[in-house]
Amino acid sequence: MNLRTTLFVMQIEKMEQIVKTAKWQESINWHLASHGVPKSLNCLSLQFAEEYAINAVARSRLPRPQYVYRLTDPSFHHVVLLSDNLLAVSVVISSTIKTSSNPEKLVFHVVTDKKTYASMHAWFAINTVDSAVVEVKGLHQYDWPHEVNIAVKEMLEIHHQIWNHKYRSLKKEDFEYGKENDHKLDVLSPSSISHLNHLRIYLPELFPDLNKVVFLDDDVVVQHDLSPLWDLDLNQKVVGAVFDSLCGPDCCPGRKYKDYFNFTDPIISSNMDQDRCGWLYGMNVFDLKRWRNTNVTAVYHQWLKLSLNSGFALWHPGALPPALLAFESHVHRIDPSWHVAGLGYRYPRADKHVLEAAAALHFSGPAKPWLEIGSPEREEGFSLQSLLRPCSSVYNSI
Repeated sequence: MNLRTTLFVMQIEKMEQIVKTAKWQESINWHLASHGVPKSLNCLSLQFAEEYAINAVARSRLPRPQYVYRLTDPSFHHVVLLSDNLLAVSVVISSTIKTSSNPEKLVFHVVTDKKTYASMHAWFAINTVDSAVVEVKGLHQYDWPHEVNIAVKEMLEIHHQIWNHKYRSLKKEDFEYGKENDHKLDVLSPSSISHLNHLRIYLPELFPDLNKVVFLDDDVVVQHDLSPLWDLDLNQKVVGAVFDSLCGPDCCPGRKYKDYFNFTDPIISSNMDQDRCGWLYGMNVFDLKRWRNTNVTAVYHQWLKLSLNSGFALWHPGALPPALLAFESHVHRIDPSWHVAGLGYRYPRADKHVLEAAAALHFSGPAKPWLEIGSPEREEGFSLQSLLRPCSSVYNSI
């Protein structure tokens, strides 16, 4: 190879590396942009916080006194949301009611943080829901035993340290661009360290008077009736979740264990299979009565302490990895049509027919429905935005 050819090859390789770096930087920028709070959403929360302060109607009791009994009545369909996103919660509730065959049986339990409580309460006090019951409760209104408070504080601290460890290592890594690396940017998501996101492991303590609930993430849009979920037999298991996928027999509904865990660590490699599919978190049925008779939460904390003692390198940040470990042998498979996830990523794999058949569309990933980058047109001319039309009145209200 002569000098000219050598220089030419080197130039081509250099250009290829520049392109890969640019694509990876674009992917990072896309993730960062998707995590920004739109001005309209921020203003909406501020507006209703002000309403709570000056408008007596905005502070009226939720639910109305004649419906309070429903909050603990097991004959009703109890839905739980843990969120500080006013608009997102509104869409989840709106879409669930509009698609329900028995909306009068629905009871929504919204748990939020102290900073969002006033605006969340005001929104549902002013925009009353006639066909269902909505309860809004702030974390500051819970009076847990001292040992529970200590455990929650420890849990959140370890999750924060896991996030810090991963974020520092991410900055040092030299990734080549590829769709398979996109999930590594999940560390940029605020949900990785959101206390509301991690508190789902304390659902039995949050709702001591409830026996069975359907849990919905705030980035879920419901498009088919969820009523049959409350009659679902979980076969003595604690949680019902989607394992299988509508995309084929060899296709995970979410990701494989190797995408969640660090299999170079012997603690992980000796306990699980890296090619195993993880179940979906975000639209689940929980038998809280049975959960209270298991050691699920204790096992969860045991794994957190193992992570602490192992330098926080056992799994990637997020609520699901330790839950996969804690709920081992306690998960019941439900039909994959109940839940399609991953729609918040740039390369969703589900086709039009799968999306239309799904009861719950889960925009897990950075791009949410309330963002301009959240619902791009699909290659086949199908837009996710078309599936959000039943909730358009909620979006258009701001």
